[in-house]
Amino acid sequence: MDTIFALASARGKSGVSVIRISGTRAHDVARAMAGSLPPLRQATLRMLRNEAGERLDSALVLTFAKGASFTGEDVAELMVHGSMATVAAVERCLAVDHGLRLAQPGEFTRRALDNGIMDLTQVEALSDLLEAETESQRRQALRILDGAIGRVVGVWRRHLVKAAALVETAIDFVEEDVGNFDTQILAELRAVEGGVQSELAGQRARERIQSGFEVALIGPVNAGKSSLLNALAGRDAAIISDVAGTTRDVLEVRMDVGGFAVTFLDTAGLRDTTEEVEAIGIARGKARAEQADLRIILHPADQPAMMIETTDRDLVVRSKADINAMPNGISAHTGQGVDRLLDQITERLSAMTARDGVTVRERHQQAMQQAATALTDAIDKIAEGDYIAELVAADIRIAINALDVLIGVVDVEDVLGDIFSSFCIGK
Repeated sequence: MDTIFALASARGKSGVSVIRISGTRAHDVARAMAGSLPPLRQATLRMLRNEAGERLDSALVLTFAKGASFTGEDVAELMVHGSMATVAAVERCLAVDHGLRLAQPGEFTRRALDNGIMDLTQVEALSDLLEAETESQRRQALRILDGAIGRVVGVWRRHLVKAAALVETAIDFVEEDVGNFDTQILAELRAVEGGVQSELAGQRARERIQSGFEVALIGPVNAGKSSLLNALAGRDAAIISDVAGTTRDVLEVRMDVGGFAVTFLDTAGLRDTTEEVEAIGIARGKARAEQADLRIILHPADQPAMMIETTDRDLVVRSKADINAMPNGISAHTGQGVDRLLDQITERLSAMTARDGVTVRERHQQAMQQAATALTDAIDKIAEGDYIAELVAADIRIAINALDVLIGVVDVEDVLGDIFSSFCIGK
C-alpha cells in the first residue's frame, strides 16, 4: 500500500500540529527529514529539513513499529509548531520531495481495520467519539472503542462454534453410537439466545444516547410550555404570549441535560378548536409527543388539572407555581423547581439506559435480530425432537455469520463508505 500522510490535528493556527505518516516508507522518510530517529515510542526533538537541506521546523518526532501503531503499519508522527506556513512547508516536503500521498478521509482508520487492529464496531465507536457532544455519548463511545462489542460477540461465537461442532459430529457419525448431544447443544444455543435478546431489549435506549432523547412538553393552552422551554434553554427560543394558541407547530430545542443529549419539544396547547391551522398544530404535537421518550405534562397552578391519560414515561408538573405559591411546582418566571425538573429528567433517562449492554446502532440491531431468529429456529427444531441435523447446522451457521457481520469480519463493504466518509482526513 502507498505510504500516506495527513494532518492529524485540526487545521489552522495552533500551538502544535501533528502530521502522521503511515506505510512501509514512513520511518525512512522521517529519518531523511530528521537526520536520525529516536527509539520507538520515544519522542525526541529534531530539526526537520527538506531535500535541499533547508530547515523546516524544530519538531518532536515519534515512531511506532508495524503491528504496534494506530494503523498497524510503520508510523511516524511529526509534532511541529502549529502555524499554517509551517504545516504547509512540511506537507510540501512529504509530497514533493518524498512522493508520499495525502491520505483520504478515514484512510488511517480503514488501514487499522484492514490490518486487524480494530474491528468494525470499534471503527464506528471512533466515529461516535469524534462526534460526541455529551458525557454519556463520550462514555458509551469509549467503552465500545475499547472492544466491548467484540468481546461479547467472541463469547457468543465460541458457544455457537461448540454447538456447531456437536451437530456436525452427530451428522458425521449418524450410523455410530456417539451419544445424544441435544442437551449440550440446547444449552449452548440458549446461552447465546439469552444474551442476544438482552442486548436487543436495551438497544433503543442505548441508541438514543447517540441520536439524542426527545422530551415533549404537553398540556393545555397557556400552561407555560413555551416559557418553560425558554427557561430550560436559557434563551428566547419560543414566542411567549397571553394569547391562547400562540404555538402552532412543534418547536425543537436541543441541549445537554445531565450528560444526555435531549431535544425538548414545545407542542401546541391542547384544547378543542375549530381553527384549522391550530387544529393541525395540535394533531402534530400529539403525534410527536406519543413518539417521545418522555413527556412533561404541565398543569397550571391557577387552573384545574386537565384530564390527560398518563403512563410511566410521563412527569406531571404544576406550572406557574409563583401565582399560587405552590412549593412543589415550577415557575419559568422565577426559576422555582426548574433545576429539580432537570434532575428528574436526568434520573428518568439514566434509568432508561441502566440496562447493561454494548450495541448501539441500527446495524447492530439488524445483525442481532438475524442471529436471534436463526437461534430460535434451531432451538425449536431440537426441542420438537426427531429433527434434521443438517437444518440445525444451517441455522447455527446463519447465526455465526450474522455475528461476523456485526463485528465486520465478513460482508461489510456496503457500510464502509458511509462510515469513513464522516471521518476527517487525519483519521
